[in-house]
Amino acid sequence: YNPSKISKIINSHKIKTTFINKLPFSKKYYPYYLPLMPLALRLLNLKAYDLIISSESGPSKGILKGNDSQHVCYCHTPMRYIWDMKNDYMKNFNFLEIFFLKLFINKMKKWDVASSENIDKIIANSSFVSNRIKQFWKKDSFVVHPTINLNDFKITDKIKEYYLVVSYLVPYKKIDLAIEAFSKIDKRLLIIGEGPMLNKLKKNATDNIEFLGWLSDKEKAKYMSECKALIFPGIEDFGITPIEVMACGRPVIAFKKGGILDYIIDGVNGLLFNEQNSDSLLKKIIEFESKLHYFEPLKIQKTVDKFNNLEFRNQIKRIINL
Repeated sequence: YNPSKISKIINSHKIKTTFINKLPFSKKYYPYYLPLMPLALRLLNLKAYDLIISSESGPSKGILKGNDSQHVCYCHTPMRYIWDMKNDYMKNFNFLEIFFLKLFINKMKKWDVASSENIDKIIANSSFVSNRIKQFWKKDSFVVHPTINLNDFKITDKIKEYYLVVSYLVPYKKIDLAIEAFSKIDKRLLIIGEGPMLNKLKKNATDNIEFLGWLSDKEKAKYMSECKALIFPGIEDFGITPIEVMACGRPVIAFKKGGILDYIIDGVNGLLFNEQNSDSLLKKIIEFESKLHYFEPLKIQKTVDKFNNLEFRNQIKRIINL
């Protein structure tokens, strides 16, 4: 728990931590304590609570509850780094990280499945994640999409001549495909974000590609509202950024897999490319240039109206009360 990295809303609540929080360098190097996390979660005393909600993309569902408690897990994904995406993660791991992952991966898989048995209701953040839950945990789940603050995003008529990427720069995000595609076309690409692949991507970038680094939410929203389109070449469990861009009335060019299939309507609020390579992406960018007039900002914005706080709360409450 690092208060400087947590929102004011969460910091305003009473926060209790596990023993890992007191271990050396845990604020920075907490991933190295992954093998201890199942034990740390089991030691949390939650038996007095009627309702426990875990937010899961790692081991957080592994808590112990009382016999009369209800455990609802909002799952963003089963642990990707031990299941189907472990090879993508390992590309970015150092020798020590790879060693420990290989050492514990089979035990973590068994624990991941076993701990899913203690959940009363599972909520997935997309149909894609719901299918992954079924595949790895053999469990059914409800689907409730995440929400954004729709009022933070506005339509503008000042559209500029650039495409946009907003992403943490790691291998599975596939930003290298965008770099390759734009190196073959005379169009501007702006990249917002930082990450371990930054220097490698910069080396492969041509003059029409600009890296803006980390920006505030307000600055990002401005770039989103003024871009021609968002480029989204990775496979995401849900994908908040495309929703934010479409809330600005701008379309998305995305790879046809993952959570985006729940909300991108091909030809209405974006275009989908079929193969996860730069040539397929480039063809779709060229196609988009010929169809600019097809995409109406108000129509695009309307497709994400349902991703609002009230809708999210109502769906969560309905599932808890079932």
